[in-house]
Amino acid sequence: MIIIGAVTSAHGVRGQFKVKPFTAEPEDVAAYGPVCLADGRRLTLKIKAVAKNLLICEAGEIKDRTAAEALRGQTLSVDRDRLPQLAEDEHYHADLIGLAVQRDDGKALGQVVGLHNFGAGEILEVESPGAGKTQTELYPFYPPFLVNVDLTAGQIILATGAAASDAEDEPENNKAAEHD
Repeated sequence: MIIIGAVTSAHGVRGQFKVKPFTAEPEDVAAYGPVCLADGRRLTLKIKAVAKNLLICEAGEIKDRTAAEALRGQTLSVDRDRLPQLAEDEHYHADLIGLAVQRDDGKALGQVVGLHNFGAGEILEVESPGAGKTQTELYPFYPPFLVNVDLTAGQIILATGAAASDAEDEPENNKAAEHD
């Protein structure tokens, strides 16, 4: 199952609800047939409107605001085989979560825990073990920073320049002299 959206809140009093889409085209949330909720129920969505990057949806199974409010936080999933085939250089985000990430010079950076798009291109969120705790770093996930994605090998290679300079790579005395 692949998550294609999440219910954010109820909308109005007649059972409509808002959905944050995770699809390339927002309206595709309803294009793959009935969706499965995390609690096992199936809904057939009808999109009524798109407002502020959210879909206003209704489903015959949801009759009133109380039922719509109960959907808040539920994820909407479909069987993977209902999704379209991708081009060779495209990947579903779900396939990237958990992949190892390293720089093209061989330095391991960690493991993918998320992908984000804040408007200027996709960003890879990578978790790496730190001194006694785990930490996450964000890296650009597009050329020229993205060198290769190899799902078979379970790894992503980023250009050395994509990674923020690591503390261990910086000279000890990299501070500017202070003058009074």
